Amino acid sequence: MGTKIIKIDKDNIDESLINEAAILIREGKIVAFPTETVYGLGANGLDTNAVEGLFKAKGRPQDNPLILHVSNLEQLRSLVTQIPEIALECMKRFWPGPLTMIFNKSEIVPYMITGGLETVAIRMPNNPIALKLIEESSLPIAGPSANLSGKPSPTNASHVIEDLDGKIDMIIDGGETGVGLESTVLDLSIGTPTILRPGGITYEDLKEIIPNVEQDLGTIKMSENIVPKSPGQKYKHYAPKADMTVYTGNIDNIVSKIKEQTKELINKGYKVGIMATEETKNDYPDGFVLVVGTREEKETIATNLFKIIRLFDDNGVDVILAEGVEYDHIGMAIMNRMMKASGGKVINL
Repeated sequence: MGTKIIKIDKDNIDESLINEAAILIREGKIVAFPTETVYGLGANGLDTNAVEGLFKAKGRPQDNPLILHVSNLEQLRSLVTQIPEIALECMKRFWPGPLTMIFNKSEIVPYMITGGLETVAIRMPNNPIALKLIEESSLPIAGPSANLSGKPSPTNASHVIEDLDGKIDMIIDGGETGVGLESTVLDLSIGTPTILRPGGITYEDLKEIIPNVEQDLGTIKMSENIVPKSPGQKYKHYAPKADMTVYTGNIDNIVSKIKEQTKELINKGYKVGIMATEETKNDYPDGFVLVVGTREEKETIATNLFKIIRLFDDNGVDVILAEGVEYDHIGMAIMNRMMKASGGKVINL
């Protein structure tokens, strides 16, 4: 398959190019597109053949639910049985934006989208290219991250090309994404609203609107023995080729342990990658050091995390030793992705 790659400026959208991409979506084809979180792999969310093509392109297990992307409330209403009042409050505050909500699905939503469940995950992305594509296609677009299953999510078009060139019909290059981590997933289909996947909209943000919101234990613990209602709940995700270990706790202890481990591993002949921060980058005399962001502004770590993991892969490291962050605000989402990327190898010092 030949993959067509087009560039669209989000600040000056070429309507003819969007229309070309929308026609492909309506024809059951697959188009990668930018959002404010990561790049999505788009297909008609109501066409089971198109959705099957998504799973095939990604190599993704079919019990892993997909998120449907909408551009307006009318689309949403056709996909769910009801919209709780609390959902409307969240929409006013956070849509368009990196918040996915889980509702009870309507009959038109295929079980292939929901992983066989009676619930469906839906969001409205905050990216003008994504919104225009959904609007022009007049369809809800299924949009998992545009990477091979298990690999780090793509934050620019080159990552998508690396993973999926020749496997899909079109890639829209809309530049770098912003948030850098996938959306927060909030389950509203049960009694107590529950965060199933942390993201750019934090627990603290949601608590301002939903005082009784809870955080699912699976966000900070690895488990393969669950039926996933949300993407990212099951399986090793976001993983580099190298073996990865994450260290949390006091930063001085973290730096000391990483330095000690680096020396040991280098002496054994391993190429060691160190995921450092601006505050600590000069503390490591050995190893291949990459700076993921600053601890003072953890949003920078979120933005760069997947890009840095891919850079370690590009430079052929055997082992990655990473500095963790505190489990609060955006730090919860960062640590969730680090836990998944390392296969649960998170060591508290």
